[in-house]
Amino acid sequence: MKLFQKKKTLFEAKGDKYYYFINNLIMGILAVIVIYPLYFIVIASVSNPDAVMNGEVLLYPIKFSLEGYQRLLGESQIWIGYRNTILYTTIGTALNIFVTIPAGWALSRKNLAHRKFIMWFFIVTMFFGGGLIPFYLLISSLDWIDSPLALIIPGAVSVWNVFMTKAFYESNIPEELLEAAKIDGANEYRTFLSIILPISKPIIAVMVLFYAVGHWNSYFNALIFIHSENLYPLQLVLRDILIIAEGVTGTGDPQTILEQQRIANMIKYSSIIVSSLPIIILYPFIQRFFEKGFLIGSFK
Repeated sequence: MKLFQKKKTLFEAKGDKYYYFINNLIMGILAVIVIYPLYFIVIASVSNPDAVMNGEVLLYPIKFSLEGYQRLLGESQIWIGYRNTILYTTIGTALNIFVTIPAGWALSRKNLAHRKFIMWFFIVTMFFGGGLIPFYLLISSLDWIDSPLALIIPGAVSVWNVFMTKAFYESNIPEELLEAAKIDGANEYRTFLSIILPISKPIIAVMVLFYAVGHWNSYFNALIFIHSENLYPLQLVLRDILIIAEGVTGTGDPQTILEQQRIANMIKYSSIIVSSLPIIILYPFIQRFFEKGFLIGSFK
């Protein structure tokens, strides 16, 4: 009997080895598929554009060059775009957090008056919208055309993020903590500000990342509502630079066209890095808050 059990254990251990090998192999292939395009953009942005156009850049930079970054960052408009995008992202994200966190907390409370109706009111907005033309007419009637308000106020809250916040509170805030606060004489506002907010650091960090990425990459609303170049966010500035760089590639003699295409390729890869780098830098500081059950503050 012991021998049979031992053989079974050895068989299972052998099966586990095959399983882990195949699992790691598949995950490795998927990781390469996901990571390599990003890696290629990085090495292409610091390689000689002729080598990139000839397909020589595959695993490492060829003839290291920062010419693309020099041309891109030499444009004065790009710094205006950075300034505007940082401003829109900071103010917009602060407004998002100011609305989302209290809304998620309120919806997580079972004693909220008309809770089901309010929930359905939120849910309906996830599936039905007024459409682009009514949205434009609304912004126009508010006199927000060519105003930063058109990029900040309409996106003040994401219903999906409110529900994520609600789920966080429902799964992480024990009723005993709230009862203890009531016994100590804390009202709803005091409880939220002194107890709930310190515990909310993980979900606040996650929401900051989600909202900040959305604001940073915002493009369509700015394209429709912003007309003044001094109010352009970074994405529109990069778009104009790329259009100008690529729009002239069909003019001139073959040698001139080739040089123009060379410059356009340099700017294309460099612009991707320039627009993505701030968010990439931000993510490692927030990553730890994604870990489930990370609670600090009032439980200590």
